[in-house]
Amino acid sequence: MADTGDVRNNEAEGRYELSVDGQMAIAAYDRREGALVFTHTQVPAALEGQGVGSRLIRAALVDARARNLKIVPLCEFVAAYIERHPQEQDLLAIDAPG
Repeated sequence: MADTGDVRNNEAEGRYELSVDGQMAIAAYDRREGALVFTHTQVPAALEGQGVGSRLIRAALVDARARNLKIVPLCEFVAAYIERHPQEQDLLAIDAPG
C-alpha cells in the first residue's frame, strides 16, 4: 500500500502539501472541468533525492482517483512520474481542459 497519509490537499491554495523535517514540498494544480491540471512541483533542496516528490505525486494521484478526477500533467515532474508508472496513465485527461 502506498504511503500517502502525510500528504494534504490544500484546496484553498490549489496544492498538495507534504511536510518533511519542517520543510514543505508542494504540487500546485488548477482544478478545471473534472481534472486537476498540475502546473508545478517544488521540493526543498535539502529533501531532493529522497523520494519526497514521488511520494507527494503518488498521494495526489490516489486522491484524484478517489474523487474521479483526471490529470493534466503540465508539470514535467508529474508527467515523468506518470510515464514511469503506466498503471497511472488511465488518469490522463484525453481532452485536456487547459
